[in-house]
Amino acid sequence: MAISIFRLPDLGEGLTEADVVEWYVAEGERIALDQPVVALESAKAVVDIPSPVAGRVRRHCAQPGETVATGAPLVEFETGAGIPDEVSGGIRDANAAGAATPTAMRSDARTVPEATAIGPGVHPAPEGPLEPPPQARAAEPPTSERPTGPGSPARPNRIDAMPAARAKARALGVDLASVAGTGPGGRIRVADVERAAERAGRRAGEEALRGVRRTMAECMALSHVRVVPVTVTEDADIGDWAVGEDVTVRLVRAVVAGCAAAPALNAWFEDDPPRRTLHRDIHLGIATDTGDALFVPVLRDAGAREPAALRTEVDRLRAGVVDRSLAPEALDGATITLSNFGMLAGRYGTPVVIPPQVAILGAGRAREEPVVRDGAIAIRRRMPLSLTFDHRACTGAESSRFLAAIVADLERDT
Repeated sequence: MAISIFRLPDLGEGLTEADVVEWYVAEGERIALDQPVVALESAKAVVDIPSPVAGRVRRHCAQPGETVATGAPLVEFETGAGIPDEVSGGIRDANAAGAATPTAMRSDARTVPEATAIGPGVHPAPEGPLEPPPQARAAEPPTSERPTGPGSPARPNRIDAMPAARAKARALGVDLASVAGTGPGGRIRVADVERAAERAGRRAGEEALRGVRRTMAECMALSHVRVVPVTVTEDADIGDWAVGEDVTVRLVRAVVAGCAAAPALNAWFEDDPPRRTLHRDIHLGIATDTGDALFVPVLRDAGAREPAALRTEVDRLRAGVVDRSLAPEALDGATITLSNFGMLAGRYGTPVVIPPQVAILGAGRAREEPVVRDGAIAIRRRMPLSLTFDHRACTGAESSRFLAAIVADLERDT
């Protein structure tokens, strides 16, 4: 019998560590080649890691909630003699060249609960009149109905819960076995865990920041050190919009108009040495919150999409953020960011620019107000806007032209 150590592979995108969410196979249990062995949460996604060998799990090298560095031991396997033939077929050395990276890393397709979008620094999110995005796929059958045996994930008595719900349960000290799930097929959601914690009076006083929440904190700190922010505000009269107008799509279209009027805001700025990159294509970050942490998926080529295509893509990105199925590259490369924080509350704000970007537009809650129109007092619906820009890369005149174009586009009746 041989013992092999499987080390945490390079998950790509510059990630240097990951947190253990859940072990699918207990110590001492048999495992098939490519069977999921553990769920890991990186700064950008939750992924299932398949076993590089067939054999038996000898030891978990880290427990749920612990952080494992890239290249550090993750799990020990027993392979070879002493392992039943029906399980050990296809044995390969987990330490051999070419086996340092799992055969496949895949995020579970999760069903999609409701989500709100928030902005960096000011937290809430894209609104739109359409129905919530469709589920990523039909709910999986209950654990007891899933196939087991060689070549199939053996997860006896596994509680069906979203990875984010498992992480929340650890933070709040909630036993998932006591939680009733309200998701499809009884799957436990984050909200189910929070309700259980509140009923039991066990809300944690403090918790270590991990994964995406720690990344968010680091990005905010980086912005504080590297950006010279200035925020300007204005109001757009949207009283002539048609009933049921898609707010998110209108805001995306307005940002495109702003970038055409002032290209300096659709840019990256590097400070060592100082240099600026103006972008022709508009890759718009849509600040989004799942209730657990901030994500900014990127709407690629926003200026080249028709309204219907914009809505479809925004829904897809939001669903991918919620079920943590987006590839890491879907969160990279934004050239400018939109934060519709007025979905929940808030009139004006000071959205936070994340370098190397140089600008972020925040939209507050629209409301009816008395205004002077054609020499008379009228009640009009107005949307407050807050534009933060890095003054090292943009002038005040450029930001004003950008904001004026935003307002002009939003005030169109179609």
